[in-house]
Amino acid sequence: MTKQIGVLTAGGDSPGLNAAIRGVGKTADGCYGMRVIGFRDGFRGLAENRTQPLGSDVLSGILTLGGTILGTSRDKPHKMIIGGKTHDMTDAIIENYQAHHLDVLVCLGGGGTQKNALHLKQQGLNIITLPKTIDNDVAHTDVTFGFDTALGIATESIDRLHSTAHSHHRIIVVEIMGHRAGWLALGAGIAGGADVILLPELPYDVNIVAEAICNRVRRGKKFSIVAVAEGALPKELAAQRAAAQRLQEHATTKKTKKQAQSEWDQLEQQHRNHALQLAIHLEKLTGLEARVTILGYLQRGGTPSAADRLLATRLGSACARLIHQGVYGVMVAAHGDQAEPVLLEEVAGHRRRVPLDHPWIETARQVGTSLGDERIG
Repeated sequence: MTKQIGVLTAGGDSPGLNAAIRGVGKTADGCYGMRVIGFRDGFRGLAENRTQPLGSDVLSGILTLGGTILGTSRDKPHKMIIGGKTHDMTDAIIENYQAHHLDVLVCLGGGGTQKNALHLKQQGLNIITLPKTIDNDVAHTDVTFGFDTALGIATESIDRLHSTAHSHHRIIVVEIMGHRAGWLALGAGIAGGADVILLPELPYDVNIVAEAICNRVRRGKKFSIVAVAEGALPKELAAQRAAAQRLQEHATTKKTKKQAQSEWDQLEQQHRNHALQLAIHLEKLTGLEARVTILGYLQRGGTPSAADRLLATRLGSACARLIHQGVYGVMVAAHGDQAEPVLLEEVAGHRRRVPLDHPWIETARQVGTSLGDERIG
């Protein structure tokens, strides 16, 4: 009997999504004779039964396209906003899964998607996921598709900022995506020759950052590039957030939970416009003019790199093979040159952060890049 596969893309868009859809669809159809349909706009489209055929005519020509032909959203199956109210749409999703006689649902996404996929697995659905995110922070895979393209864009942006920083003797603060993991800022910072790199994993001292910049001035280098991840924190704020997180974890009553959430929200608000605040602070400490460039969604857009197309195609094809073998409830992970299944329970709720002993960090320090945590003579 022909297997029926459903595919959706969820969370933020990312380069390589279309390549992955194509990898799943062409392998499933061409090698195993399976039927593949897509659901529009992530889990919302599955709940609302909005479908997109994924035949060979649709899959043709999408390999090089950025974004996702299926559309995406950040909706959660059990917490979906409909008509201004939050609804649990799990039953509707199960009903549509069964109405299409699906044998498996393939979910392409990052950390949030892995958790939502596990939720559906626990409701009895056959699920397989693929790891997508420019942040490269999905657990138990060597790399996620989308990361390489975003890394190239961020690096090129830093390259272009060097000339204006040098010409005007300025500090340029470049904000790079990465709320909880600093892979993108670290990689682009090293590749782009940033003088300072600030990461979520390594709280920084702004005085040390300023000292590193002033040391460059004393050596005749009157400009500096500071690559800062979105989630990078000064040490004081990092300590406050850690305390607020502990408060949330130990809150037991409705009152203490509300208090813990309020404190957390205040700290989140305090962190907004972080790059601008950092630039203002560095101007005062160094006497140099500072400017801010926020790369934002530029990092998500455009044609996926060759590496991302290859990775996404490889994982998508492996996904179809696992479906043929009847392997469900897993994420298809990249391990070296292999694509291997990892249980969703081991992936969901976990984040791959930059280890403090990672070779990239060691490399940054050895070439004289300040990470804002120790003085460099």
